[in-house]
Amino acid sequence: MTDVDILPPSILKRKAVVYVRQSTQAQVQNNLESQRRQYELVDEARRRGFRDVEVIDDDLGRSASGTVARPGFDKLVAGLCAGNVGAVLCLDASRLARNGRDWHHLLELCGLVEARVIDLEGVYNPCRPNDRLLLGMKGSISEFELGILRSRMLDAARSKARRGELRIPVPIGYIWHREVGLGFDPDLRVQEAIRQIFERFRQQGSGRQVYRALSAERVHFPRPSDGKRSVSFDWTPIRYRNVISVLKNPFYAGAYAYGKTEKRTEIIDGRAHKTYKHPRALSDCEILLKGHHEGYIDWSEYERNQKQLSLNDFGRRGGPKSGRGGRSLLIGLMACGRCGRRLKVGY
Repeated sequence: MTDVDILPPSILKRKAVVYVRQSTQAQVQNNLESQRRQYELVDEARRRGFRDVEVIDDDLGRSASGTVARPGFDKLVAGLCAGNVGAVLCLDASRLARNGRDWHHLLELCGLVEARVIDLEGVYNPCRPNDRLLLGMKGSISEFELGILRSRMLDAARSKARRGELRIPVPIGYIWHREVGLGFDPDLRVQEAIRQIFERFRQQGSGRQVYRALSAERVHFPRPSDGKRSVSFDWTPIRYRNVISVLKNPFYAGAYAYGKTEKRTEIIDGRAHKTYKHPRALSDCEILLKGHHEGYIDWSEYERNQKQLSLNDFGRRGGPKSGRGGRSLLIGLMACGRCGRRLKVGY
């Protein structure tokens, strides 16, 4: 591999593809210099002797970790398979792929059609063993770098969370103050809406009955109108999910919970697909700090509420089953022989 390598005419007759990619939308909006340098590779391709140059920038804002679909990369691979691409240009290996599967698959295709890989350091011919070895090392370093960056960020976040200082999103009724840290929302109307739910549950012992009572009184509940910031609210009629989310959230009992959800990975069509925000049991949370902050209720009341909600949820699969003292003896106990659902009754 040398900068003075002259590309053969058979390669120059094909088109050169400039692959442009940035990992996140924030980078697309703010790291404009990186975009400019990538688009300038068009001039590099013309300097190398290519007349037909195509820019593929469909993957702006998409990660190259292998867990996100990349239509631009798929388009590049399709062009290589068709034999229309003579060279692939990128700033570095991390632009093309940060996982070994995609990177080595691309090198294999380039070697089969004798296409070149070009960056600002030179021209690489995947057909040559030395160039193939160097490209493989570049891809491995890129993949390793991604793992190191992710590990450092997660370790720093966990370390801060163990001290209860990581500013995780807080539910309605709390706010992170810039100077004093975590505290109650200064809006007394918001506080009253939260306290009213707990007070009614003490009296009635049922989330459904709390919702029906508050709904009958035309009680409104705050809904964030500014996304995740939760600084300004729209007041809308209370919903059942508002009641349940307040009753089940340990944050209102003064507990700081980190890692309440988990990600799951499935192999679909040979690719890893990750899904997020699968809830964990409270006992399985990575970090649980009781008494971390002032709560709307104490921890013992929170545990009593969870026990009561579990007893109320007699229709849930795997939950406690009971006839609940109604006239129908087998309601909640007998299951349909065809679909397996429990018999229910409305009084």
